[in-house]
Amino acid sequence: MHPERTGHPPQPEGCLTAAVRIPVRIVVLVLVVPLRLGWDVLVLCGAFLRRVFRPVGRALAWFGDAVLAPVGRAVARLAEWVATACWWLVATLFKTLFYWPWLGLWRYVIVPVAVHGIAAPAAWLHRTVLAPLGRGLARGTAWAYARLLAPLGRGTGLVLRAVLVWPWTALWRYAVVPVATGVYRRVLTPLGHGLTWLARGAGRGLALLGRGVALLGRGVGLLLRVLVLAPLVFLYRWVLTPVGRVLAVVGRELADALVVAWRVAGYVTRAVGRALKRLARNLIGRPVAWFYRSVCTPVGHLVRDAVWRPARKAAVEAGRAVSAALASARATVAAARRDAWRALFGGLREPEPVPGIPGRARNLGGAASRQTVPGVAAESEISPRQGG
Repeated sequence: MHPERTGHPPQPEGCLTAAVRIPVRIVVLVLVVPLRLGWDVLVLCGAFLRRVFRPVGRALAWFGDAVLAPVGRAVARLAEWVATACWWLVATLFKTLFYWPWLGLWRYVIVPVAVHGIAAPAAWLHRTVLAPLGRGLARGTAWAYARLLAPLGRGTGLVLRAVLVWPWTALWRYAVVPVATGVYRRVLTPLGHGLTWLARGAGRGLALLGRGVALLGRGVGLLLRVLVLAPLVFLYRWVLTPVGRVLAVVGRELADALVVAWRVAGYVTRAVGRALKRLARNLIGRPVAWFYRSVCTPVGHLVRDAVWRPARKAAVEAGRAVSAALASARATVAAARRDAWRALFGGLREPEPVPGIPGRARNLGGAASRQTVPGVAAESEISPRQGG
């Protein structure tokens, strides 16, 4: 609400700014307050939906991770197993019908027939007949080339040179070249000089024409500057610039008005929200709290004391009685089972006491005899050998 404090002092505002500011702010405030109210309502609805749908989304994510994902993996594994089995079956069937028969045919029929029926005779024919025949033909051809074709070719080459090459070479060297040299010196060179002179004259004429066009362009430029540029500069300097400044002031004030109106609308929406909250608390919250304290709590205590506790106590006692009945039934069944076992196979053997070896208690030789075992007289502990 307060202007920002900067190092530069605030510039003085004109009458246009003061005249535009208040109406613009009033209009913007009237337009922005409903928008801010709607925006705050949308934000509140978004927060409510986020709080509502976030647990739902987490529950759905947990359901997907805990239920759908294992089911999907199980289905995928089952489908993979079925696909693997089907593929193995199809591959085996395909190999049985199309691969293994042709493989056996190739390995045990075609290859032996080709090796022993075709390749071996062909190798024998090549080694015995074709190779000697080829060597003989090669030697005959080499002799014919060296003795007949080479001399004949050299003679034919000399004849062709004498008939086709040497006359044309002499014609080019002693007829065409002198004539072409004379034509170049006597005809083409003067003609080129004349064309050069004509080109220079045409260039000078074009230069003069270019100067005239330049002068004409300068005149047209001056005319355009006077008739077009000067009015445009006047329009920009004395019309568009003031209008732009006015629009800039209006835009700046409009932006400031939007900021202020947005803040005021925030205060208004906050006050409206607090009023609605207090109204909801007085109309709904307090009656509900009073109903809970005055009605639900006594009824709940009554139900707890009069119904729930006796019912729980009765249930506990019934459970204990059932447990005792089950324990007595188990004991009865165990006793009946033991009696039946004794009746069928006899009772268990009871341990019999083993009688001890009678003797006298030991005592030191020099000490007085002292009875330690009832019914047995004490005897000296000294050996008869030591005593003797």
